[in-house]
Amino acid sequence: METHQIDLSEAQLLQIYQHLHQIPELAMQEKETHAYLLEIIHHFDQTYLEIWTPEVLPTAILVLIHGKAPKRTIGYRTDIDGLPVAEKTGLPFASQHPNVMHACGHDIHMSVALGLLAHFAAHQPQDNLLFFFQPAEESLNGGKTAFERGIFKGKWCPDEFYGLHDNPDLPVGAIGCRMGTLFAGTTEVDVDFYGKGGHAAFPQDANDMVVAASQFINQVQTIVSRSVDPIEGGVITFGKFEAGTIRNVIAGRAHLEGTIRGLTQKMIEHIDQRIKEVAAGIGQSYQAKVTVQLNQGGYWPVENNPQLTHNFITYMKTATDVQFVETAPAMTGEDFGYLLAKFPGTMFWLGVADDSQLHSATLTPNPQAIQIGIKAITGFITHRMSEKA
Repeated sequence: METHQIDLSEAQLLQIYQHLHQIPELAMQEKETHAYLLEIIHHFDQTYLEIWTPEVLPTAILVLIHGKAPKRTIGYRTDIDGLPVAEKTGLPFASQHPNVMHACGHDIHMSVALGLLAHFAAHQPQDNLLFFFQPAEESLNGGKTAFERGIFKGKWCPDEFYGLHDNPDLPVGAIGCRMGTLFAGTTEVDVDFYGKGGHAAFPQDANDMVVAASQFINQVQTIVSRSVDPIEGGVITFGKFEAGTIRNVIAGRAHLEGTIRGLTQKMIEHIDQRIKEVAAGIGQSYQAKVTVQLNQGGYWPVENNPQLTHNFITYMKTATDVQFVETAPAMTGEDFGYLLAKFPGTMFWLGVADDSQLHSATLTPNPQAIQIGIKAITGFITHRMSEKA
């Protein structure tokens, strides 16, 4: 690649995508990815660029493009980490890192971001543009970590934030979005039950935590069916139940692990509270000690800002070269939700037309979506900068 690259060609974008696909790294370990991203960025015209790799989050990269006459700073975020998945695509450019794969399409996300950055580095924008290459989306909530470590301050603070996620169910290059919540928020739930073990033949001398934990699971199912507005919805799933050691010994302990999903932060907090109340009731009913641990971290619902999202959707619907799809909310989680709780903004989908779903070992997004997405997003950002407010 030549120094002072103008716009990245389709061939260059494909080369970048394939290289990124080969070097996936887990959350907060994205050193090789970080180095490669910096190598590409340093080939762009540096006239208007300012690059910062914060010591408090060493695999993150922030790039500020200084605008001609800035009225605002428009933020654009891309995630950069991979997943602990052994790739089974059979691609010639498959992951070179054993048991780690870009199974969620973050290689697509980064390629689009680099294409946008190359364009605006060479064509100075009106407003300031802030690109945030974020580590640790899949785990360790990198967005929340970045915010809490004070990265978004001064000139590095966006007035509004945008980001995309690839979508295998949408046509190649299609833009999907909706008013309200795009992704659900998620909370991890661990519940421990402490009773008294004993011989299976003498239940009166023990306090069976298999029974207590089972009743807890049954009662928790009524939270969504009877304590949640059916129009709003919610999900509670306990996927792990551990208790006992042998068939003829009553278990004095039990451990559950589950997840909560909700479309608003208010709903998640409501479900959290109801789970605590059910646990307290089970503890009292079965004379057991029941403890509940809830961990949401940065995985808040992705609640799109009404005004900015209306603006985004209106542009994408009217742009002649954009295929827009209004999408339903998804119950999957995304840590961009935390940043959207701190900054107004919008998250949207980019269609990649694949039979395999996100997080699968065979995910093979169509890379033609990259250039189509860059064109659509460049058009929107240019339109946004033309607006007074």
